[in-house]
Amino acid sequence: MSMDHPPGQSPRDGVTPLSSARLNDVSIVTFHRRELSLILSVYGRMLGVGIARDYAIDHLKDRAVFSIFRRTSENPLYRIEKNPKNANRQGAWTVLSPVGGTLKRGRDLAQVLKVFDRKLIRSID
Repeated sequence: MSMDHPPGQSPRDGVTPLSSARLNDVSIVTFHRRELSLILSVYGRMLGVGIARDYAIDHLKDRAVFSIFRRTSENPLYRIEKNPKNANRQGAWTVLSPVGGTLKRGRDLAQVLKVFDRKLIRSID
């Protein structure tokens, strides 16, 4: 049994796992816990009324995207994007329609998500 490392030192000391090294080299935009909680609350209501059935989360270099799907094989019904570069201009948050048009934009996520309140309210006959 040969030892390729000094005694008292594990073979992994000083070695950075690939995933950590990748995160240190490239900064990515992510959702924070409170933000994701608000978004998942809207998604849960859409799920409850049968509008949505699936979602996807993408963390990219310039933005984070939460996509809501009716079916997994289709294009997203709605996309909620967090783009920090727009924070000082139009606001970091944008809700996009299926064709890519902007439904609502702003600095406060809770206010931007109110666009879904009108879409989720159904009249009772």
